[in-house]
Amino acid sequence: MKLFLKILLVIVLFLSSIGILILGKGYNMYKEALEKTPLDEKVEEIKSKEKYVELSELPNTYLNAVISVEDHGFYNHSGIDVIAIGRAIINNIKAMKFAEGGSTITQQLAKNVYFTQKKELTRKVAEVFMAWKIEDNYSKDEILELYINTMYFGNGYYNIMDACEGYFGKSPHEITDGECIMLAGIPNAPSVYNPKENPKLAKQRQRQVADKMVEYGYLSEEEAEKILNEKS
Repeated sequence: MKLFLKILLVIVLFLSSIGILILGKGYNMYKEALEKTPLDEKVEEIKSKEKYVELSELPNTYLNAVISVEDHGFYNHSGIDVIAIGRAIINNIKAMKFAEGGSTITQQLAKNVYFTQKKELTRKVAEVFMAWKIEDNYSKDEILELYINTMYFGNGYYNIMDACEGYFGKSPHEITDGECIMLAGIPNAPSVYNPKENPKLAKQRQRQVADKMVEYGYLSEEEAEKILNEKS
């Protein structure tokens, strides 16, 4: 029994040391990113782009769809979702790989504008620190607006204006409810859910997003079915 406790203590100390090391490296990555480009400069750089779209120009259906499928607790957390992270850790252990991140919209914004898309623990830690920094300096609506303007929609469309024009031949404020819901589902896997290349998969993803909107009370089942059956 004593031997078992000693082994357990060594394992705990070892894992704690690794955790502290990763935490330190992640914090340094976060600080270095800010030293290179301060947050206010990064935000101004994004907002100064010619095709930047303000939140007021986007349909409510689209905004609700994004929140439903990406981070339904967005307006209630302070940058990270502990429950989502815990669920992701459990699922990753089950899958024996880094398959799920549990990132909030704020964390994804941090990743989009400061870090790489590479899945690694150090970057995830840096992403958390940056998310807290963003939440301390910007309102939820400002964060959502910045996030939507830094998403990749596939097919070479790096902003929502290009995505709306490229996929539907419309400006953002003109897209239908069905197009809103389809568009919200694309960034999860742009090459897979590209409606030009994979219309069947895009429709399947559209239904997944609509189901989330029903689950979180943005649509009734009847409204969702009507939207999903709208003719393009």
